[in-house]
Amino acid sequence: MEVAPTANPPVCKIMDYGRFKYEQSKRDRDAHRKSKTQDLKGMRLSPKIGEHDFQVKVRQIKEFLAAGDKVRVAMWFRGREMAHPEVGRALLQRVVQMVADVGVVESAPKLEGRNMIMIVAPKKG
Repeated sequence: MEVAPTANPPVCKIMDYGRFKYEQSKRDRDAHRKSKTQDLKGMRLSPKIGEHDFQVKVRQIKEFLAAGDKVRVAMWFRGREMAHPEVGRALLQRVVQMVADVGVVESAPKLEGRNMIMIVAPKKG
């Protein structure tokens, strides 16, 4: 069995191939188990959200970012709220200011249909 083909000279070892495959799959499983996937969490807001509800949502966003997850903040407009997207944009800017210590904006707020969507990523380090 060739252990290190890139070494000079290549390193070989006499062993059972089935055992080698089993140990290699075990190593791969352990590496996969230890790797942390970065989830995309979601948070929906409305332009007419109350102050306390807004504070609760911001606190939850901070917890998601502290855990290392990205957050997709969606501002959803209903009916005549679509006539004033600047209200939603101002709320999203407020969210950005409040989570600035733990997160950074990955994609700026943009209007997609009836939703204004922004993605916030956790800060490095």
